[in-house]
Amino acid sequence: MAEHLTTVTLQGTPDLQRADHLLRGVWGTQPGDDPPLALDLMCAFAHSGCYVGGAFLDGELVGVAAGFLAAGRTLHSHVAGVAARARGRGVGRALKEHQRAWAAEQELSAVSWTFDPLVRRNAFFNLARLGARVTAYLPDFYGPMTDGLNDGGPSDRLYVTWPVSGPVPGPVFATAEDGTGRAVVDEAGAVHDPAGAELVRCATPPDIERLRTEDPAAARRWRAALEEGLGGALAQGYRVTGFSRDGWYLLALGGAR
Repeated sequence: MAEHLTTVTLQGTPDLQRADHLLRGVWGTQPGDDPPLALDLMCAFAHSGCYVGGAFLDGELVGVAAGFLAAGRTLHSHVAGVAARARGRGVGRALKEHQRAWAAEQELSAVSWTFDPLVRRNAFFNLARLGARVTAYLPDFYGPMTDGLNDGGPSDRLYVTWPVSGPVPGPVFATAEDGTGRAVVDEAGAVHDPAGAELVRCATPPDIERLRTEDPAAARRWRAALEEGLGGALAQGYRVTGFSRDGWYLLALGGAR
């Protein structure tokens, strides 16, 4: 039997309480941890005309996203999460498209959000599947985080935008060979000078979340490497043009998406 997936805006305390519970589960939030998004703030978002959306699979809430209106008539998506049991079933994509449609109804120009550049699956989803555009590398953007998912170290983020007007951007699949040229961060996490190469690439660790648990020192080295290599390349005028299935950021000097 085909699954039925629906996306709606959430209103009312009972639905928002369920959304809070789901996000805490996704983040693995424990007593004493900060929640991904405080329930009172989520209620304020929904009541004041900001965005709180939910995805239901066969009537069960399995995904939540919430954001607020930002400068330049944009929607900034502050948090989004999908229950582990529903991953790989189109829920994340459905939520993002619902956000984009909601933003269009509000006559907004774009949806923006941040993500951890070390997390491969998020980079691939945001850049390859959605076609979002990287606009900035933000070192330690949130400060130390104690939410159950992040490790309390520097909270570096990539800031991306997703235009609202026009057709939904299609996937931009790429391979590491598309970034032939100099590796600014190689597969061992070593940093190199781009030396003005037209095309460069930046590796990511296969599973940073596991690495944070099994080898925190190595995870911290990867964090520093991406800040220096990827962040440094962006500061020198490179632009992210894609993300490969095998975990490489692809960049071009002065390139545009």
